[in-house]
Amino acid sequence: MKIATFNVNGINSRLALVLSWLAEARPDVACLQELKSPDENFPAAAIREAGYGVLFHGQRAWNGVAILARGREPIETGRGLDGNSEDSQSRYLEAVVNGVIVGCLYLPNGNPQPGPKFDYKLEWFERLNAHARLLYGCGMPAVLAGDFNVVPTDADIYNPASWQDDALLQPESRAAFARLLKQGWTDAIRTRHPREAIYTYWDYWRNRWPRNAGLRIDHLLLNRELAPFLADANVDREVRGRPGASDHAPAWALLDLPAG
Repeated sequence: MKIATFNVNGINSRLALVLSWLAEARPDVACLQELKSPDENFPAAAIREAGYGVLFHGQRAWNGVAILARGREPIETGRGLDGNSEDSQSRYLEAVVNGVIVGCLYLPNGNPQPGPKFDYKLEWFERLNAHARLLYGCGMPAVLAGDFNVVPTDADIYNPASWQDDALLQPESRAAFARLLKQGWTDAIRTRHPREAIYTYWDYWRNRWPRNAGLRIDHLLLNRELAPFLADANVDREVRGRPGASDHAPAWALLDLPAG
């Protein structure tokens, strides 16, 4: 079972690229973020025509998440996170696909910091961690996949010096991610590539893609029921270099699950 996550940075403007990647990579599950589309404009028909069932949780101009399942319909189990009834941002969607719970998330960026956007990032992170604790111990295989908007360590960025004031590298952001991992979650990409400089995001500015000046902020976390089946994990880096590409590349984990 191949599970992927991809911040598409606008599903309608990059639909052809997304469909091309789906046809080439053939993930069994694809978690998409930053749809930048309200539900009524989401290209569900095109995605279903490509062979994927789909759930989506959109929002006009910003945010938005979707879960795609090849050859089947994902069964929705959750939309949004508990703990803040006033939060209307579309950032979390959860479904069961082939017996695996899939949590697709787009964590707030938090810039500029300090300020209300950073406060919201940390508050959302705490609500995610509370939900993740329940998910981790639910007894079913589960994955949290998405754009976490946090660089876990200095090994996950080309050069931390120029990003010291960014919300993605703040000690509070990293501490929240560390608390999440401490619950027992396995970071699929770092487990398979413990010492490699591997990135998922390259800013459009300052020639960062050609220089490979990247960051690793898109993650796939596996709970104890799923982690033993991890066979491989990587990034479809070449997708970032295509014309009109998102500033992210798809990341994925391959799970050697037993039949049935």
